[in-house]
Amino acid sequence: MPTTPTQGHVVVAPDKFKGTLEGAEVAARIAAGIRRAAPGAEVRELPVADGGEGTLAAALAAGFTRVTVKVAGPTGLPVDAALAVKGDTAVVELAQASGLARLPGGRTAPLAAGSFGVGQLIAKAVSLGVERVVLGLGGSACTDGGAGMVQALGVGLYDADGAELAPGGASLRRLERLDLGSLADGLTGVEIVVACDVDNPLLGPRGAAAVYGPQKGADAEDLVILEEGLTRWADTVHAVTGQDYRNNPGAGAAGGVGFAALALLGATMRPGIELLLELLGFDEAVRGARLVVTGEGCLDAQTLHGKAPAGVAAAATRAGVRVAAVAGRLELSESEWRTAGFAAAVALTDLAEQPGESMTRAGELAEVAGERLASELLAG
Repeated sequence: MPTTPTQGHVVVAPDKFKGTLEGAEVAARIAAGIRRAAPGAEVRELPVADGGEGTLAAALAAGFTRVTVKVAGPTGLPVDAALAVKGDTAVVELAQASGLARLPGGRTAPLAAGSFGVGQLIAKAVSLGVERVVLGLGGSACTDGGAGMVQALGVGLYDADGAELAPGGASLRRLERLDLGSLADGLTGVEIVVACDVDNPLLGPRGAAAVYGPQKGADAEDLVILEEGLTRWADTVHAVTGQDYRNNPGAGAAGGVGFAALALLGATMRPGIELLLELLGFDEAVRGARLVVTGEGCLDAQTLHGKAPAGVAAAATRAGVRVAAVAGRLELSESEWRTAGFAAAVALTDLAEQPGESMTRAGELAEVAGERLASELLAG
């Protein structure tokens, strides 16, 4: 039976359900369920992201303008990518240009994939006159230490014969000379902020190659080659700049793009969800709200360590607003999700009648979840 909501609106702020629904689709479906159960409720949809894939979509849903650019994909073939602009801020999502989803035919290229297209997106943003570029890392297909990114911004990388290095992490082993050119001049007055939720260094057993290389198709021999290339890259950057960022938390993010952003672009790093909530105006959206509903594909132990739903829960709690979660799967115990600040949690797997329906009927079940939460939390 439909409930009658008391004063205060509802904010629906989920991340994407990876492999099934984008964040905006999740928000729309949950909101539809809430409106069905509580017809008088004011529901505001604000899909979020934690800095990885989905960051661009969240910015666009929050009112940023899409700017489409043809850039080099991870293997050099041209792709149509996009960035988002609003006022003096641009949002660049690495996966748009150099993500695994951009690999031709889905074939990995662990040694040759590069980040040149990311630099092209940043260059486009700067050409539009923005004063801040938010760079979301995640879903990277490359392990080139961000070398391709800075090459696109005018940096020269040369081998012993004076030839420009080819794209990819493997070629970094031949690096002999680094020419920063006019990089600093081109970024004058532009703040680069990296949205990042990993703390991996560039090198070693927790580094870019060792931890993330296998996800990008690297075998044991490839990992040795990539580690050698990244080491050469870090040594050369240190020699030229006098600064060593290889051990900084987040330097290993996105195949080492985090390292180049820190060492050569003068970037600062911030927790992804914290930065995105600020960018999307979450504090303003939640002011006066009665309930916030967030979620992601799987609510598990990783969620509690900086993922979007945990960030939303923390921000909502600070604002004195109850928060609930919808997830494809729920792998936390009730005591765990309650301790994390959730007043309620609904899993699509618990609503499905048959195994697999939480994926094939995700949208429909998300509506049912929204309806259930409204009946439980908006009554009275």
